[in-house]
Amino acid sequence: MSSNRFFVFSPVIGCHVIPMVLFGNSTGADPRLTGAPGENTCTSCHNGTALNGGPGSVRILLPSSATNYTPGVTQRVQVQVSDPFQRRWGFELSARLSSNAAQAGTLASVDGNTRVQAAGGVQYVTHSLAGTRNGTTGGVTFELDCTPPATDMGPVTLYVAANAANGNNQDSGDRIYTTTASVTPAAAGTSDKPAITSSRGVVNGASFEAGIAPDSWITIAGTNLAKTTREWTASDFTDGKLPTSLDGVSVTVNGKPAYIRYISSGQINALAPADDSRGNAEVRVTVDGQTSEPVTAPLQTFSPAFFTFDGKYLSATHADNTLLGRPGLFSATPTATTPARPGETVILYGTGFGPTSPAIPSGASTDRLAQITTSFTITIGGLPTNVSFAGLVPPYAQLYQFNVEVPAGIGDGDQPVVARIGGVTSVNTAQCCFITVQR
Repeated sequence: MSSNRFFVFSPVIGCHVIPMVLFGNSTGADPRLTGAPGENTCTSCHNGTALNGGPGSVRILLPSSATNYTPGVTQRVQVQVSDPFQRRWGFELSARLSSNAAQAGTLASVDGNTRVQAAGGVQYVTHSLAGTRNGTTGGVTFELDCTPPATDMGPVTLYVAANAANGNNQDSGDRIYTTTASVTPAAAGTSDKPAITSSRGVVNGASFEAGIAPDSWITIAGTNLAKTTREWTASDFTDGKLPTSLDGVSVTVNGKPAYIRYISSGQINALAPADDSRGNAEVRVTVDGQTSEPVTAPLQTFSPAFFTFDGKYLSATHADNTLLGRPGLFSATPTATTPARPGETVILYGTGFGPTSPAIPSGASTDRLAQITTSFTITIGGLPTNVSFAGLVPPYAQLYQFNVEVPAGIGDGDQPVVARIGGVTSVNTAQCCFITVQR
């Protein structure tokens, strides 16, 4: 119950922070609409097709498709809502004991896309205004933390109802989907060992795509990866060195210690160590002396990727450090983000772009400007750009900054940004990675 938790660096803010939605219930569904025993679903307010009658779906994603829970151990849950024709999104989830439908454990919001409410002794997690993501087509993913009962209370069922809305600011034309997921208490003594997800359990920390590079940010997904949830703090650094362990959690890549930024039961964000080898690298996680089975990830010299606010729009700023993006990207306040203008210089942030001069020691924060040494290109909207600076910037750890001029001849709208270095191209799909341009 793991997240795709994007992490970005100051001055860029936020992880999965996004726009508006569903007219009447844009700030969240009323309680008791998850489809649990004795409850209604969102069809009580929204209409469009029969329940589960549309071409979309809602899915509850648990770490490694887990069917067991460890009493009292928090896990990250994802709710994935999809519909090819809709553009606004909402949901409500509750966790119940399968025996009597009473509240099972506790639920918690993990970002600005959700909020928690309660009614009749039961907690419900629902979308926030920002989480509805007006204009996002195809589907979205919500995240939350679920802490099961502290003792074995038998099977637990998660109930969710989701609204794939058409964005017409009415209750008509919406499609409601429901599903459930059941988990049972893990057998004693079998559930504490950490496990990395076998398929794509170790990925680039900015793009969440396969392929990692030395001294680049990576994300590890799995179960029992930590017993606490937190990021590093200043007290975790020793003599300026990045921490290789947080709360008993450590990671090795080909036997070399990685540097740990964020831990949770379902996800770790880490900086891969320096490594001259290439090919499949073995990654292991150790928690309080228990080590996971190895999972391999392709280790390559370059794994270029740009950090994003929400998986689609790049974490970018204007030259004055104000946030770059389409109006309303973060909230209903249109001025929070502003589009790029043709001809202006904007700032992008990335990882996996390889060696720099001067070289920054592995595991150390950057203490000087260090420029990329390998020839590369960046295009915006398919047009070549002028890059006035590209390299690591203090005081961050392996954060590449790019000062890029938006092509003067570019059109308005969402424009794809693509980097290519050492024969490797950054993600370029219909879902990622864009900046918004407006003359």
